[in-house]
Amino acid sequence: MTTDHPSKSGLTYRDAGVDIVAANRFVESISSLIKLTTRPECIDLPNGFAALFEIPGGFDSPVLVSATDGVGTKVKIAIEMNRFDTIGIDLVAMCVNDIVVHGAEPLYFLDYIAAGKLDVEVSQEIVKGIVKGCRIASAALVGGETAEMPNMYRDGEFDIAGFAVGIVEKSKIIDGRRMAAGDIVLGIESSGVHSNGFSLIRKIVDDRQISLASKIGDNSLGELFLTPTRIYSPVIVDLLSETRVSAMAHITGGGLSENMSRVVPDGLSVQIESGSWDRHEIFTWIEENGSVAPQEMLSTFNCGIGYVVIAPEADLLSVKKVLNRHEFKYWEIGRVTAADNGQKVYIDGK
Repeated sequence: MTTDHPSKSGLTYRDAGVDIVAANRFVESISSLIKLTTRPECIDLPNGFAALFEIPGGFDSPVLVSATDGVGTKVKIAIEMNRFDTIGIDLVAMCVNDIVVHGAEPLYFLDYIAAGKLDVEVSQEIVKGIVKGCRIASAALVGGETAEMPNMYRDGEFDIAGFAVGIVEKSKIIDGRRMAAGDIVLGIESSGVHSNGFSLIRKIVDDRQISLASKIGDNSLGELFLTPTRIYSPVIVDLLSETRVSAMAHITGGGLSENMSRVVPDGLSVQIESGSWDRHEIFTWIEENGSVAPQEMLSTFNCGIGYVVIAPEADLLSVKKVLNRHEFKYWEIGRVTAADNGQKVYIDGK
């Protein structure tokens, strides 16, 4: 008979709250899912301590590009909604969207799940989302880590993190140096809040005692918050194989201004018109229910633009052709101009 009390032979790891048997059962349960993401470069090494991945051919000077991220307190929304099949997609998106900014094709991904006590069913749902995200991004899920840490997390709480690696030809790295005055700024739609600003969102919800079941149109507030972050890598990989771009930016925490400033070289600035794109209704809800100032909205959330592509005007038609083929909604939201005062991004002239 199973007991939670220490055995007569002494304390065990399970007595301390860590169930290795459950962890092994979880790993076995997701092995078939992980195989759905495999790539030809994956080297099968049963029972290995690390993942092996062969660098693809066709590169003269291959450069590996890596990024790591989490989904922040969006995890809290998932726990409150008791829905865990989307945050894994968020996790992949937050990592691969960062590496494609520099022209890299995603290769592989690793995940980390930490909890006070492993809930096999919840973890399986998270991994299902990770697998879905990896398949969208054409990245192999090559490994991960599941950690049980009693007393570090309360019952039912957990956190997740991810790590992605991509590859790009050294001569094709995109870092903003090709940007020139007259280039056009295209903003590609976000799917909603994505995975930033949830500490502010949760404060609004808690302070106003708003139910996540509250409706906005046909969807509940919780469902809108859990809409997964859009994965842009498929369209960007195609875009880079067919035309030229000057720079790109993944719009996360800090909004358009902070994230675009990272890719604008000295001597140039980007002029953005905030009324040039459609804004998802969830941002209006946040602004109104939290009494959040417009400038604070723009510096905290993506406000409807999840990814930015800056391209020479001569290449604009070919860029739009690829975006249209992938059925992404986008807008011309600004232009690159000469500048000498050090400010990299202006929104509505400010």
